[in-house]
Amino acid sequence: MAQQSNDVDAALALSRFGLGADHNGTASIASDPRGALLEEIAERFVPVPVGPQLQSTADLLVSLYAFQEQRKQARQQAAAAVSATPQDKQMQDKQMQGAQQPQKSAAQPSGAMAGAGAGQPGNQAMTAQPDNQAMATAIGKVVGKLEKPAMPYLPQQILLAEVDARFNGTIRQPLIGFGERLAMFWANHFAVAVSKSEEVHAVAGAFEREAIRPHVFGHFADMLLAVETHPAMLGYLDNQQSIGPNSRANANKKRGLNENLARETLELHTLGVNGGYTQADVTTLAKIITGWTVARAQGKLGTPGTFVFNAGAHEPGDQTLLGLTYADTGVGQGREALRDLARHPATAQHIATKLVRHFVADTPPPALVQTVAATFSKTDGDLSAVYRALIGSEDAWNPTLSKVRSPLEFMTALLRASGETPKPNVILGVLNAMGQPFWSPAGPNGFADTADVWASSESLSMRMDVANMIANAVPPQVDPRRFVSDSLGPLLSQETLQAVSRAETRKQGLVIAYLSPEFQRR
Repeated sequence: MAQQSNDVDAALALSRFGLGADHNGTASIASDPRGALLEEIAERFVPVPVGPQLQSTADLLVSLYAFQEQRKQARQQAAAAVSATPQDKQMQDKQMQGAQQPQKSAAQPSGAMAGAGAGQPGNQAMTAQPDNQAMATAIGKVVGKLEKPAMPYLPQQILLAEVDARFNGTIRQPLIGFGERLAMFWANHFAVAVSKSEEVHAVAGAFEREAIRPHVFGHFADMLLAVETHPAMLGYLDNQQSIGPNSRANANKKRGLNENLARETLELHTLGVNGGYTQADVTTLAKIITGWTVARAQGKLGTPGTFVFNAGAHEPGDQTLLGLTYADTGVGQGREALRDLARHPATAQHIATKLVRHFVADTPPPALVQTVAATFSKTDGDLSAVYRALIGSEDAWNPTLSKVRSPLEFMTALLRASGETPKPNVILGVLNAMGQPFWSPAGPNGFADTADVWASSESLSMRMDVANMIANAVPPQVDPRRFVSDSLGPLLSQETLQAVSRAETRKQGLVIAYLSPEFQRR
């Protein structure tokens, strides 16, 4: 009986807390699945994405600035070519006027249009038109060549490298993958979108590598500070545009606050929408973090591509946030405020609720939420302790599979189970088709985390297409019946096993396995 319990726990550890079973199935951790999960926490194991294009944020932004300058110069050359065309046209018109004679010409129109005599205005128009069209076509070709950058579109090339480093790298490394799942969770909690700008497009991966992964098993306050000062978040939520109303930079009084980063810090990143703050607190926090910006290519404020504090744009004076007064210590004012937000009781409740909802159930068990929140507060946001409290509850090991895998989780589980290594552009296309474009949510609240969003008929139809694609690529020696038994272990129902066994082809059997409730849920 004890062994049966371990078998169930092993399957749950892989599907609920991890990335899904790999080719070894559940057997690799069956002897002590909870211990294996605790070991990943103790070792603070978060795989590191690697690759030649996975540079630091500063280096990536410097490369982007150079790319943008090169493109600007190309467009200026194109504009110069276009501006030269009126003179060219005048010269050609003069040449044509001198050449126009009443004699019959081979270029003269025929048929119904021949009624316009050689010396009449109609004939002049008809002879000039082909030359103008040819000139316009030639100019268009020149402009088109000049507008195309000499190198591929840099932000997308960087994104593809980041995708490859994860789906063909980090998701394959861990036995269970709890750390990698947590990196996904926190990247969605602190969401940015590559569609926002070229800067965010280029450094979204570096943001996850630098601000999220190093702090997954550390303290929440450290992650919060790393996130809110990262160029990706500052750019995504427009904090460079936020100028203190009474700052030196606003001497003409024509600029002002941008509250985006302050609002989302309170509403999404820390206290939560019902966390007890007011609009006045949003405005105050926005004032506190004025001057938090990114050094541009010119390097006037600091090393290009890095976070800098622009004292000239900072709102002067002490500020009172949630009843606490923060002295004007420059950049330290904001850091102190963020640390207090990180340890606020509402933050503990908000983070605990999101963690339990993500890993355990769409309707989080209240007792488990309170346990996790209490641990968060007691340990000053020690995330390793928070995770141990989460997986230490029997509520977290309920064998009922109530959570539906998001497209990202489904794709990850498919690749782990099949061993397939699609190209990164294929992975991006698949995730987009399934409704979860990679690092590109519709808003700063990230992607939804409940079954009603991902279990629609349209979503399941797209998953069928993806399952077919993967099944087509799986080596012929893979037996669907063996695969489904090894991957799902005791979670496998008799109905699913029978359906796989009765499949007419090996491919059909794999598709049934991939689309089974046990594989779709966790």
